Order: sequence, then C-alpha cells, then structure tokens
Amino acid sequence: MKCLVLAGGLGSRMYPTTKRIPKVLLEVAGRPFVHWQLEWLASQSVTEIVYSIGHLGALIRDEVGDGSRWGVSVRYVDEGNRRLGTGGAVRLAVEQNALDDAFFVLYGDSYLSIDFISVESDFRERKPEALMVVYRNNGRWDRSNVVFVDGMVTLYQKGLIAPLDGMEFIDYGLSIIRARTIVETIPIETQMDIADLFGPLSRAGQLAGYEANERFFEIGSPGGLHELGAWLTNG
Repeated sequence: MKCLVLAGGLGSRMYPTTKRIPKVLLEVAGRPFVHWQLEWLASQSVTEIVYSIGHLGALIRDEVGDGSRWGVSVRYVDEGNRRLGTGGAVRLAVEQNALDDAFFVLYGDSYLSIDFISVESDFRERKPEALMVVYRNNGRWDRSNVVFVDGMVTLYQKGLIAPLDGMEFIDYGLSIIRARTIVETIPIETQMDIADLFGPLSRAGQLAGYEANERFFEIGSPGGLHELGAWLTNG
C-alpha cells in the first residue's frame, strides 16, 4: 500500500524553531528527522510515499525530492495556507487521486517500530472500514485515548483531560483507511481532524485495532525530540 505522511502542520509546540523550519526537518541525532523516517519506511518495504505538506512545504520538497535517495518514490499534495487539519489533508490527497482504494496514514512526527506487512495483512484479512495501530500505554508516554477489546477499537476519543475507564491504549500514529470512507465522511475543503473520523467509526464498531509491542517516539514536543535523539544515538 501507499503511505500518506501528514507533514503539513504548524508544529506549534516546537515554536519558535518551527516558524522557520518544518517539524519534519528538525535535527535528530545529527540529521533531519525526515531522513530517519524515510529510511525506516524503506526498510518496511514501503515504496510509494505521498507527503501531505502545507506550512513551509517547499523546504520539505527541497530536502526530500523524489525520494530516490532512499529507494522510494515520493509525490506531494500541498494544502498551501488553507490549514485543512489532518482529516482535511487526507481528503485532499484522495481528491487529487494520489492514493489507492486503501492506504497507510502516518503522522509526520512519528518514529515507530512495527511490521508494515503484518499490519497490511491483518487489514486485508479482516476487511474493516479502517484499522488503527494501538499501543498499551497506560498513560506512560502520553494520555491514553483508546479502548481496545478483542481486536477492535471500541472507543477512541482524543483530547480528554483524563482517560475514561478502560482506556489503557493509545493511537500509535499509524493507520489504514479506505478511500471511500474518507469520501463519505469528510467534505471537500473542510477543516477537520482525523480523530473526528476515527471516533465515530470506533463507536459504530467499524474500527479494527492492531496492537504494537514496542513503544513509539515522536518529535512533536521538546521532550519527545530529546528522547528519540538519545534512543537513536545509544540504541
């Protein structure tokens, strides 16, 4: 499957640096983060990547190019200054025919340890509307936001002050979505968070889950950037 990387946000938690450098180009262990992420994607047999860009997107184009440096093919969908949100950005990519009938969605600030082939195989076998990779977090790395029972995300709710009963898991930063699901639920040119898609799907019993066993890393916060740098440097 193609992988859509959401890299158009402002990165406001990393101001003032991200006012001049997009978050995916922040330096981690001596290199721009995007280098680490693309190497990891290539190692997972992902060959076609679509970058959803917006804020300072030209800098990402200049750094990544066509992706051949990493043995992958990269194209871009640019929301410009519209600020469509993660959901609106996915809809724009579908509208521009950049993706196939089903595709991976990866947050641009996530560095993960997961077998893409196993995740895709599980999706193809079960055929849900969407699949979210989850991790048993218990509030350790960030606020837990998922109830995961018998292979299904039975409740996903982002932005809670405190987790609800049974919320031991967290959205891992990787999912698979069907293009038709996006078209049916996210209007064109509408600002919307992808969480506003996953929440109703979970309550309708249409959001499958796949449990990751290794912790996630993110560069969306100063602490997360430091932790990933230390892990990449020291193993």
